[in-house]
Amino acid sequence: MSAGITIDILLPFYSPIDRAWPAIESVLAQTHQNWRLVVVDDAYPEQGMRERLVALGDPRIEYVRNPENLGLARNFSRCLELVRADHFAMLGDDDLLHPTYVESIAAQLDAHPQVDIVQPGVRVIDAEGNQVLPLGDRIKAVLRPRGGRSGTVLTGESMAESLMRADWAYFPSLVWRTTTARGLGFRDEYAVALDYGLLLDIALSGGSILVYDDVVFDYRRHRASVSSVTATSGVRFEQEREFSLAFADAMSSRGWSRAARIGRRRIISRLHAAVETLGALVAGDVRRSRALLRFVVS
Repeated sequence: MSAGITIDILLPFYSPIDRAWPAIESVLAQTHQNWRLVVVDDAYPEQGMRERLVALGDPRIEYVRNPENLGLARNFSRCLELVRADHFAMLGDDDLLHPTYVESIAAQLDAHPQVDIVQPGVRVIDAEGNQVLPLGDRIKAVLRPRGGRSGTVLTGESMAESLMRADWAYFPSLVWRTTTARGLGFRDEYAVALDYGLLLDIALSGGSILVYDDVVFDYRRHRASVSSVTATSGVRFEQEREFSLAFADAMSSRGWSRAARIGRRRIISRLHAAVETLGALVAGDVRRSRALLRFVVS
């Protein structure tokens, strides 16, 4: 039964300790006790995290400090190397698990032992912890498959079509089958879409994702996040275009013509770029608006 399922929770860490500590406390508060937390410090200049973790006296907590800063993509791969359990999550350092997160995920894995990824319900919060629903997350909510409390499973081509339409998954909330994730790995050429690439690679390999609606995770959205900053600068849209066209070609070669067409259209990415373009115009930044406009029309 689910009581025997252990989930490794990896925390890639490059931030002040006080920012990451609420995420760590949310792991400690889990109702299901079969978890292991590994904090992977990417050589952040501030010292003291090791001592604070040791002081907790919990043998399920491990601290690893990289000898040098690896950066986001390489540190994610380093985290993947450190997983020991059959399933793992990669928690953001300012996101929060609800107390029943591990319990809820373990129950789904018990009921659906064959799935490669589990996506639970997610609540979006702002920097102060208030529930919010920005435009991008509203679109995700509309396009995300409905799973109810028991869940729905997407596999292979159907998974690819859904995800090519929009990346509705929330990476820090996902639980992955370790052997599947390790067998494919993260694509470090797409730094702002590491999780998206792995999701699509799993779909192309015939893998599966379980989506259900029990809200057990808080995803923090703020303007300082990597996704927000790269969208404002246009870097995200550049990578999204290259990314979508590359995966569209891969799906076309597989004979998944509908998924390929969806990828080439890039409707959601174009709409997102249009919103950022309008925002730049309103702010009087004509140069940035012109730079962003090319991602809307090309």
